[in-house]
Amino acid sequence: MPAPKKTARRSLLVTSALLSSLALAAPAAVAAPSPSGSPSASPSATPPATMSTVGGARLGQPGTQVNLASGVPVLPKDVSARSWIVADAESGDVLAAHNAHWRLAPASTLKMLFADTLLPKFPRTAKHKVAPSDLAGIGPGSSMVGIKEDETYTVRDLWLGVFLQSGNDAVRVLSAMNKGVESTVKEMNEHAEELQALDTHVVSPDGYDAEGQVSSAYDLTLIARSGLQKKDFREYASTVTAKFPGETKKGKKGKPVRKPFEIRNTNRLLSGDSDVPVYQGIAGVKNGNTTNAGATFTGVAERNGKVLLVTVMNPEKDEHNAVYKETARLFDWGFKAAGKVQPVGELVPPRSAAQAGAQPGANPSGEAGGSGNGAGGTAGTGAKPVASAPAANGSSGIGIALGITGGVLVLLAGGAFLVNRRWPLPDLVRRRTRP
Repeated sequence: MPAPKKTARRSLLVTSALLSSLALAAPAAVAAPSPSGSPSASPSATPPATMSTVGGARLGQPGTQVNLASGVPVLPKDVSARSWIVADAESGDVLAAHNAHWRLAPASTLKMLFADTLLPKFPRTAKHKVAPSDLAGIGPGSSMVGIKEDETYTVRDLWLGVFLQSGNDAVRVLSAMNKGVESTVKEMNEHAEELQALDTHVVSPDGYDAEGQVSSAYDLTLIARSGLQKKDFREYASTVTAKFPGETKKGKKGKPVRKPFEIRNTNRLLSGDSDVPVYQGIAGVKNGNTTNAGATFTGVAERNGKVLLVTVMNPEKDEHNAVYKETARLFDWGFKAAGKVQPVGELVPPRSAAQAGAQPGANPSGEAGGSGNGAGGTAGTGAKPVASAPAANGSSGIGIALGITGGVLVLLAGGAFLVNRRWPLPDLVRRRTRP
């Protein structure tokens, strides 16, 4: 019996992706790609004529890729980003894209890869006393959460600093716990290769501008999708505010006092701003902004049972919060187009899942690299806070860790992962509008 067209298409895409990944991984020079225009200077004005075809041939073509047809809404005209992508987070279908594989400086969206790589390594309750050497090498002008030398923080504190404040100081401390920056960068590059994020090359684990450091809208979307398999990742990415430990000082009676201070997520679609309302259904993920990268953002949102991922890189409009406004417009389009538009490609599964997918006894957990809880993590188990309700340990979010039940979990429990099946999020955060 002949395979359905969609199944056959996905089989070809996965096969193409695997062949591309093997070809790209062979020589060291290709495994560490150079950007189109060095990230130490202004990026080039136009994308390369040919780019990676991981996920489908059309994704390697410059310009906008979309299958417009009767009943499909027209793409928003006021999107100026150099590169963007709209994808179904659960099926992996790419609904539309613009220069999806253009290698550009990623800024702090690269912290998603940092988190996806390191989260499984340290229990969230583990404590670490910060040594001066832990904070060495932080670039001037870096975003910081306010970590102090000789103070002790839990791993959970540090991850909240990474996700909410994009703290390069928190990244450096976690890297120090992971045998240093060099070791962490090596592991991040290896994990990117495992995810088939082959446009990505890491030089600095925090996303700070560095020569040769690149990613793409396609890769950042792959990385976010992998991270969202992990409960701790989903919790941190969706937290709006949290209490962060302050500096120990002497109180009135001479006793040491350590008062916490509030930190707030800099993802404006999650926390809101004067000209950007909280986006209905938003559940993370990560924003960034540097001189060379401009503004970058990857977001995940759910509406009417559809879960979409949108990545936007470097809007050219000189407009306050342009990256969030353009992301919101693409989300709006995606939710209207979902189920109507034919995809132009897909988000490929990790190499290990693609290679082991058809083998009996393959792991059906849906996890992509590491434990879904992190090592010893408990995020997302038990408590299910509602809109604006306080979460554990003083943080607050909007509907953190509301789980998908029913068919998705039955699919995951039913057997081996198959490359032609959907790769669903096992317990995606659901959002409720603020009161």
